[in-house]
Amino acid sequence: MATRRRRRPRSLEQAELPFRQHGGARRGAGRKPKGLQPGIAHTKRAALPARHPVHVTVKLRQGLPKLRQPRERAVLLAAFAQAKQRAGRTGKVFRLTHFAILNDHLHLIAEAEDREALARAVQGLLIRIARALNKVWQRRGSLFADRYHDRALTTPRAVRSALSYVLANGKKHAAAGRAVTVPQALDVYTSAPWFDGFVESITVRGIADLPAPVATPRTWLLTLGWRRRGLLSVHELPSAG
Repeated sequence: MATRRRRRPRSLEQAELPFRQHGGARRGAGRKPKGLQPGIAHTKRAALPARHPVHVTVKLRQGLPKLRQPRERAVLLAAFAQAKQRAGRTGKVFRLTHFAILNDHLHLIAEAEDREALARAVQGLLIRIARALNKVWQRRGSLFADRYHDRALTTPRAVRSALSYVLANGKKHAAAGRAVTVPQALDVYTSAPWFDGFVESITVRGIADLPAPVATPRTWLLTLGWRRRGLLSVHELPSAG
């Protein structure tokens, strides 16, 4: 009886399936900004040495009430007073030393041990402010637009310019007709009433009855360094902004 020969199986070729690749940059990828316009670029921030004060700017989202109103000012002063100085879980120190309240944004000057201390303290402060203002405004949701902007102040000249800019920013806006009024020599919507670096000696009535909303600075630049460029005047307007 004849035996049947088996056929050898044909070699199988591996098919290439068109797998979709998900790596690499893609148009429209990444975290989206809050609001209609992009805010501060989400790039890694530079290191912040403890000896350098920092100027922080925080913008309010569109469509919210103005901050330069008596009720809102009281809420902000209380928040500043509670968060003006902290040593977080890591023991890293943060101090809020100066501020300005504008209709739709805040300017802060602070000292921080490093970038992490600054980020944690600012985040905590903004959460505190958002909770308090949302309660006053009877609303929910986020208050602040995207990331805050910050700039390290590395020289006496830079610190003096920042102090002038922050403490007289409201007066600058008023002079430009930007829906801001500052009837007094000192803008009470800033930390100017607690500032001891003016040429003039001016006292604001009722300030002594309020808890100080700012901490005493400790860095050389914010205590002595900037004064080498001359004290501020209550009549001085910032040259920029």
